[in-house]
Amino acid sequence: MRWRRGTVVAITPTSNESQPPVDTNTRPLPAFALGTATLADGPHAVVLAAGALLDLDSVVDRLEMTSPVSTRAILDDWDRLLPVLRSLAESTDGEWTAVADANVSAPIEPRQILQAGANYRTHVIDLAVKHADISNGRTEAQVRADAADMMDKRAAEGDPYFFVGLPSAVTGPYDTVTLPAGTHNNDWELELVAVVGRRAYQLSEDEALDAIAGYTIANDLTTRELVFRRDMPEIGTDWLRAKNAPGFLPLGPWIVPKEDAGEVSEMRVTLELDGKAMQDESTKDMLFGVAALVAAVSQTVQLLPGDLILTGSPAGNGMHWGRLLRDGDVMTSTITGLGYQQTPVVDAS
Repeated sequence: MRWRRGTVVAITPTSNESQPPVDTNTRPLPAFALGTATLADGPHAVVLAAGALLDLDSVVDRLEMTSPVSTRAILDDWDRLLPVLRSLAESTDGEWTAVADANVSAPIEPRQILQAGANYRTHVIDLAVKHADISNGRTEAQVRADAADMMDKRAAEGDPYFFVGLPSAVTGPYDTVTLPAGTHNNDWELELVAVVGRRAYQLSEDEALDAIAGYTIANDLTTRELVFRRDMPEIGTDWLRAKNAPGFLPLGPWIVPKEDAGEVSEMRVTLELDGKAMQDESTKDMLFGVAALVAAVSQTVQLLPGDLILTGSPAGNGMHWGRLLRDGDVMTSTITGLGYQQTPVVDAS
């Protein structure tokens, strides 16, 4: 059902059969956010407020924009439009749809996807232990202690590590993901994402957060057997093949403005596999915080509105548990204040 606040408008409801029902009781919605959703007449940029979605194409006059409105276009003029969006969220203007009557998509089509790797202390220590050669009297505890010392030194003296993802890997927060045919070791990596809200280049850490519009959720899926090239071991990791299959970056559902997202250094990052918590960590465990990551990547990359900066994944991926993704799995992913994803898995093999 779509309506103008105060006036019901008879429109055929959007089918929601392909998505799980939005669970606003145990998984509350953000109070205010930007997103993209398929309404009765097709996809639209929307504002989420009070459990309903405002079609931004219905208020183009207030936005002083032309239709169709996209979230990227909103972010291109973020500083001017954010106060307008807040005002619209509290008004009776435009056409509104209940969240349950819409299919929520990935919130944006990004120009660039910049991904931080090895950025959670416990995760990297666990990896070091898993791959260590326990011999010559060296215990697992010693390996863990040495790795912890190395991580502390890296956080104090080192630099973040980045690689690049492809926009074609992006899919919606409730879409089914098909595992690539012939692969067997597909893994999850839930991540906090900073969404860029203005052009920026070579920022200091003090300037970095001013370039961020808000935050969202991504699950950076990885085919583990494709990470290292057996034919060219000297070349190292092959993130292109390992992380960019179609649908391998479930994104969203919402872009929550940074002013509404809460303390970014104290968010809980939780991924459940068929109801069992596999990742459950605070962003406090990051080696490099969001400001440090944004500043570091901006030394090389001209940041553009709508770009995604993935901040790394905490401990608890499938390699750690010895349990990789398989046909019929369902991942439910939450980050404090940003909503949740629910991702069914299908094996194409």
